[in-house]
Amino acid sequence: MGDHYGTLGLRRDATKAEVKAAFRRRALLDHPDRHAHSSDAAARADAARRFRQASDAYHVLSDDRRRAEYDFRLRSSSSYGRTSSSAWASSSSSASSGYGYGHGHSGGSWRRPPPGYDWGFLLKVLTRRRFLMNLGFSSVLLSGAAFLDGSILELWNMNNSGKSFEEAMDSIEKVKTGRGNS
Repeated sequence: MGDHYGTLGLRRDATKAEVKAAFRRRALLDHPDRHAHSSDAAARADAARRFRQASDAYHVLSDDRRRAEYDFRLRSSSSYGRTSSSAWASSSSSASSGYGYGHGHSGGSWRRPPPGYDWGFLLKVLTRRRFLMNLGFSSVLLSGAAFLDGSILELWNMNNSGKSFEEAMDSIEKVKTGRGNS
């Protein structure tokens, strides 16, 4: 169920034209309008389910970015054996938004495998623009704080030669207590 290539009857190296043609063949066979006059409710529901699966598969395989992510996750899950093929498919009710037969889904038709030893995902997160911008901003803040800390110490030493901060604070306390007693 979760294998989009199997749903459309395609090889993994199928072209976009082959994906489109396979989806059209599947749509002609399983479209709910074709089975609308059938007296068997189970057959109508099964055709609608198969059509939603084909729509989900076409949605993922027809877009280059979604297909690349799907292929990457499919390869990583099969090589490590962490997820089953049913983890790729989302339920039909969550995949469609209630309009038509599976065309209004949000976010694709497969779920991300659980986090673990997915180094590709970690690399993808670490190289995102938002992460790199935050990393650059935090490094500027930290280097600015280190510069200011050193600058404050240098300013103190220039204006108070021979005295440490503790000595200066002691002399201030002596002045305060001396004025309070007289």
